[in-house]
Amino acid sequence: MSKNLTTRSEDYSKWYNELVVKADLAENSGVRGCMVIKPYGYAIWEKMQGELDRMFKETGHQNAYFPLFVPKSMFEAEEKNAEGFAKECAVVTHYRLKNDPDKAGKLIVDPNAKLEEELIVRPTSEAIIWSTYKGWVQSYRDLPLLINQWANVVRWEMRTRLFLRTAEFLWQEGHTAHATRQEAIEESEKMMNVYADFVQNFMAIPVVKGLKTESERFAGAVETYCIEALMQDGKALQAGTSHFLGQNFAEAFDVKFANAEGKQEYVWGTSWGVSTRLMGALVMTHSDDQGLVLPPNLAPIQVVIVPIYKSEEQLMAIGGAASELMVKLRKLGVSVKFDDRTTQKPGFKFAEWELKGVPVRIAIGPKDLENGTFEVARRDTLTKEVKSSEGIENYICTLLEQIQEDLFNRALEYRNTHVTEVNDFEEFKSVLEGKGGFVSAHWDGTAETEEKIKDLTKATIRCIPLDAKEELGACVFTGKPSRKRVLFAKAY
Repeated sequence: MSKNLTTRSEDYSKWYNELVVKADLAENSGVRGCMVIKPYGYAIWEKMQGELDRMFKETGHQNAYFPLFVPKSMFEAEEKNAEGFAKECAVVTHYRLKNDPDKAGKLIVDPNAKLEEELIVRPTSEAIIWSTYKGWVQSYRDLPLLINQWANVVRWEMRTRLFLRTAEFLWQEGHTAHATRQEAIEESEKMMNVYADFVQNFMAIPVVKGLKTESERFAGAVETYCIEALMQDGKALQAGTSHFLGQNFAEAFDVKFANAEGKQEYVWGTSWGVSTRLMGALVMTHSDDQGLVLPPNLAPIQVVIVPIYKSEEQLMAIGGAASELMVKLRKLGVSVKFDDRTTQKPGFKFAEWELKGVPVRIAIGPKDLENGTFEVARRDTLTKEVKSSEGIENYICTLLEQIQEDLFNRALEYRNTHVTEVNDFEEFKSVLEGKGGFVSAHWDGTAETEEKIKDLTKATIRCIPLDAKEELGACVFTGKPSRKRVLFAKAY
């Protein structure tokens, strides 16, 4: 199988786009800016979805579903949210097409079928959900309300890239209502930590937990918590956000509750979400010039067995040994595939599964059957060794755990060596252009300075790290006093 991938050093962006397509994750669709997620890509997303859904339910959340369409007046109720998403909104104005009398077989919008009120195709669901919560919440006994939905949203992006930024994407969005400010803040922090746990322990990607600056906050939020990751090309990627909404949406939609004393109060809200953008993060953090490298915890196929044979008789014998091994591995919770296709040669299969990032490949030939051995290859290091078939299933389980840990540690080492403290703007620009990664610098706290730095360098403040220490300093751009360092980076 010929991969013909552009190398990362040659053109990282092109490498990424080619890999997503050639590894059968996704492809562009007939609608500009939208994608088709192919079965292999969707299988990875299902693994992500399954683990996250389990984690949400363990923290007391329930799934529900809300409409795709939001009446324009409802969308406008929370002004900051409406303004923040206005440029990305797709709007439905008519509800019917009709035949064009001048062109047979062609359809035109029926001018008589104009909607009384335009509908927004949801870019996010706060408006429709909070309007619903008004009917669900009357008393403190109805709180907290802990709801999540798995859905698609539409944001009319002009510049799109598979998984990272598409006009339509899949995600989950949690929306919770609470009786007190403190409870809502704790919920926001809890969900940020759930995301960090998932990204680090399942995706094997280290993250920085932090707060967004005011200009980078979610539209309509009082505070936005985030986790930021670093890709192999030195650019940052926002991997998840959790928003403390205060009472903004409760006030906009008049969601009140009677407290224990019978007094009416507005509820306190949060929202939080991650999307198929995580697929892009997974590809960019671990993969190499040979193809995908998938962490075992999210790989749809953790082990692939490839037979090496010349005759039908040999294939039958190898198939028997493979079946025994598969039974043992599946009992231990390992997902395994026996690639017994007779239409492709072993070399083609090796290349294909390498491209698709399967963590472990086992090759079995006639000599292996004679010697009681298997050839075991690791995808992450591209190394292989011959192991005894005795107890091989336990060895494979340990190996998968080792690969998961090694991938995280490799990404962590890269991240740690690409966080650079700077104290003046020339050094700031030099590190950004040469080394890349996170640039740790003092900032005077003003949106004006933040915007000027962005205009000059294309770097944004990714977050104010939650573990940032008090440290007197001078803003890297203006020289004005600063008490904490923030993380700048160019980002996806």
